[in-house]
Parts: sequence; structure tokens; C-alpha cells
Amino acid sequence: MLWIKAFHIVMVASWFAGLFYLPRLFVNLAMVPVGSDAELARLLLMARKLYRFMSILMVPALALGLWLWLVVGIGRGPGPGNGWMHAKLMLVLVLLGYHHYCGRVLRNFEAGRNAHGHVWYRWFNELPVLILVTVVILVVVKPF
Repeated sequence: MLWIKAFHIVMVASWFAGLFYLPRLFVNLAMVPVGSDAELARLLLMARKLYRFMSILMVPALALGLWLWLVVGIGRGPGPGNGWMHAKLMLVLVLLGYHHYCGRVLRNFEAGRNAHGHVWYRWFNELPVLILVTVVILVVVKPF
């Protein structure tokens, strides 16, 4: 079980690295001056590769987390004391939505249909930080 936990933490940390950096690339993409085709192409290439890589990392992070929950039984069982797991799972679903929304944003940039400015993306970049802090508190403190 400890090996599964360790690899789950590594995969989640790696996935989050991508979730932290991809929106930062969106900030840079939103700031590319018109006519800077080489800069745009370079940033899009970086964003595509990062999205692909973080999508690959997401799979074992989720699989190992499900293993810990469903097979090992962490956070399962009747009665009080497992509410933290329900809250964590809800945040994981939000994170999955965020991840897939990042893919949609990337496709919009590739198609030249960016709908937001760099300031919006700076705020958008903060959501995974808030989710990570909340999940760590839920898992370590288990407040309910």
C-alpha cells in the first residue's frame, strides 16, 4: 500500500506541475503580438506537448487514487469521518474538468479563436493552486 501511495503522490505532483504551467503558457500566448508567427508557433508547440504529457500523467494518478480508495479502502466505510474523501473526490472532478477545459483553450488558441486576455489567464492559473491546497488539507487534516 505504501508503494501505491508513494507513486500516487508522485503522479499527482507531476500532473499538477503541468496544470500549473500550461495556463502560464496561455498567458504568454495571449500576449503574443500580431504578426509574431514564430513566437506563436513555438508557444503552441510547447503547450501541445505539455498538454499531451500531463494527460498521460493524469491516468496513473487517477488509477492509483482509485486503487487506494476502492481496493485498499482509504476513505471508505460507513459512518462519519469519511466526509473529507467525498470533498476530495468532488475536487478531483473539478480538476478533471479544469484539465479538459485547458485542452479546449489550447484548441481555441490553435484555431486563432482566443476569447480571453492575459489577465484572465493569470486568474485562471490560480485555480489548481487553490484545489491543491484544499486537497492536501482534506487528506492530512481530515476535518470531517
